[in-house]
Amino acid sequence: MTFTPKQKSGLLFALLGVFLFSLSLPFTKLALRGFDPFFTAFARPVIAALLAIPLMVIAKVPPLPRHLWRATAFTTLGGVFGWPILMALALQRTTSAHVSVIAAIMPMVTAIFSVMKNRKPVGASFWVASGLGTILLIAFSIGRGGATKSDLIADLLIFGAVVASSYCYVEGAALTKEMPGWQVISWVVIFGLPICIPGALIVFLNTHSQHEIHSDAIFGLIGIGFSSMYLGFFAWYRGLRDFGVTHGSQVQQLQAIMTLGWSALLLGESVTLVMVASAIGIVLCVLWAVSNVNGGVGNVVSSRTSSVEQ
Repeated sequence: MTFTPKQKSGLLFALLGVFLFSLSLPFTKLALRGFDPFFTAFARPVIAALLAIPLMVIAKVPPLPRHLWRATAFTTLGGVFGWPILMALALQRTTSAHVSVIAAIMPMVTAIFSVMKNRKPVGASFWVASGLGTILLIAFSIGRGGATKSDLIADLLIFGAVVASSYCYVEGAALTKEMPGWQVISWVVIFGLPICIPGALIVFLNTHSQHEIHSDAIFGLIGIGFSSMYLGFFAWYRGLRDFGVTHGSQVQQLQAIMTLGWSALLLGESVTLVMVASAIGIVLCVLWAVSNVNGGVGNVVSSRTSSVEQ
């Protein structure tokens, strides 16, 4: 496989973004030891804004142009509200392992949205690689106990969260034609504050007596706010911009493997031979999916059209 320097950089940034996203589940598990799921959903953008607003002020970022409000609002709906709130609802009915089974389709759903939005079809080999990787990812998740506690309502909530997040990725990556990715996610969390601040306060006041707050819960909450809600998107949007959403999204199949590593390290989860075999297959499928990026191929923001640097 031969990549341009811009594509190589994009692939590395996408990997970095997924690496940071992979911390989300372990951090969330830690946060839920002391906080309500809905509080963590509303609080994470507020925590992210503690980084976003000072950075925007220091960089003297001008007000968001009016013609970008709609796309930013849709990105906010998916990333700030859709994914975390629907996931919080789902986790009240099922396990995180079962969540990962359905969430395994996210890279493929993102690719489908990208192709639909940009009307740039990809070759059959890409879909075969993506589909096989998705199947292996589902098997990987089932190996972690994801076949238990199935619930139709929970499954629908998870699927809704996947659609919301995938759409957020595509819309957010498209915005990087207008501004750097770090400004995109900064505006996204700022757009969410009018709802997230009162939402977090209301939920906390009504649920704090039901939980005992520990230092590890605080650490987890800060982690999901800074890492998966904000810093991860710095790299992710840059990667999708430079490598292309359709192919770059497949890198997210590696997130489950990274998450397992963090879960084993931080939470003591076990690793089986089936998981290791599935993980190797997933890596090979990702390499296959991204290898034909120069074959005609659905980049949301190509190297010819994107000149904004992070």
